[in-house]
Amino acid sequence: MGLFDKLFKRNKEQQEQKEALDEGLKKTKEGFFSKITKAIAGKDKVDEEVLDNLEDALVASDVGIDTTVAIIKRIEERVGRDKYLGTSELNRILQEEIMSMLTDAPSNEFETFDLPRDKKPYVILVVGVNGVGKTTTIGKLAHNFKKSGKNVLLGAADTFRAAAVDQLTIWSDRVGVPIVKKEMGSDPSAVAFDTVDSGMSRGSDVVIIDTAGRLHNKYHLMEELSKIRRVIGKKMSDAPHEVLLVLDGSTGQNAIEQAKHFTAATQVTSIAITKLDGTAKGGVVLAIANQFKIPVKYIGVGERMEDLQIFNKAEFVDSLFSLEK
Repeated sequence: MGLFDKLFKRNKEQQEQKEALDEGLKKTKEGFFSKITKAIAGKDKVDEEVLDNLEDALVASDVGIDTTVAIIKRIEERVGRDKYLGTSELNRILQEEIMSMLTDAPSNEFETFDLPRDKKPYVILVVGVNGVGKTTTIGKLAHNFKKSGKNVLLGAADTFRAAAVDQLTIWSDRVGVPIVKKEMGSDPSAVAFDTVDSGMSRGSDVVIIDTAGRLHNKYHLMEELSKIRRVIGKKMSDAPHEVLLVLDGSTGQNAIEQAKHFTAATQVTSIAITKLDGTAKGGVVLAIANQFKIPVKYIGVGERMEDLQIFNKAEFVDSLFSLEK
């Protein structure tokens, strides 16, 4: 395949991903703009009433109170500089301010399914409550890493539920990557240790370890996460290299509550937000990115394996504000 063919293929894939993102955010966009349109109906100038209505609209779109207040404050500052700011400019201003807010959060270290060359295997510990799409996210991650030429190894450290091991095994078979697992009730830390050990022996590029879908309000289960981290570190001193928290975007503000508990209990370094295609609550992405200052690294916008996308702030905001669909 020549250089031109590779560039054409890459551009085609990027276009397909953007179309999937547009479609996946359709419900969020429709709800978002209907609320904003209602907030400024009959107004020709951004005044105090418009800002109050806009604030209500953003909160109702699951952008969150703290993030909404920050956005309104920025718009107020712009209104203060330009006394005759019209409501016709509000979409553009909102887009600029949201982009600025997302840019203020730490940027993703990687923009593709690539990996740092000085960390092999690159160990990802995946956490999150049951039902958020954690196992599916792991499977899709494995697919995308394998597609990019990486040797992938999975670890089934959720030993509290037989179904969890079975589900991850199905994904390992589907994607065609090996898995380390033990019988139900085994020590999760031992599974994690063996997975890293096996990954080092195999020369794996990336190791992805599942953990129990523990409830965020049961602190002793959170303690188990700390134990897993310590045990992994005994085998590979700087591992895990990434702690990925998976959140269900369709749960709105509940996802934020989960993020609060997990970030307090363990050192979360990145976030994946799933199920954005089936909800109008995609505004929660803005709230999470702004509130926790932890990179939203992946978003799920569909059922296909390719629909787990690396989060691109510019494309997300563009899809959220595009009016042609």
